[in-house]
Amino acid sequence: MTPAIDLLKQHRAAHRVHAYEHDPKAASYGLEAAEKLALQPEQVFKTLLAASERNELVVAIVPVAGSLDLKALAQAAGVKKCEMADPLQAQRATGYLLGGISPLGQKKRLRTFIDSTAQQVETVFVSAGRRGLEVELTATVLAELTNATFAAIGKS
Repeated sequence: MTPAIDLLKQHRAAHRVHAYEHDPKAASYGLEAAEKLALQPEQVFKTLLAASERNELVVAIVPVAGSLDLKALAQAAGVKKCEMADPLQAQRATGYLLGGISPLGQKKRLRTFIDSTAQQVETVFVSAGRRGLEVELTATVLAELTNATFAAIGKS
């Protein structure tokens, strides 16, 4: 198991785990998950880390079909500017490897923002903490377990 799944079980949160055979040559981990699990890309979300001008790391959860709007994230976080975090810094802060970073069960508790489109689908899929492993849950449960705020931070 992963820290993400352990957290879900600890809180007795409703969820389903979905595994698929990960292809190391896949160009996009999130789109690979959507394709292999036969899901709409709008329902699969990627977990990204950004750093503010104050060197604060923040977590952004956006649909794999689009990208992160760094200006919108900065506005939601109440900072002047955000840029993508250094990959090694992201891995150290979360305890997960790139391509398998889950918003759940991270080593450090970071401020988290979920794109508001997550509220428009019945369930969302996010990394369960390992490449080839996704967890399905409601956006509400995800927000509760990560202390997240919903904000329009994605762009298509």
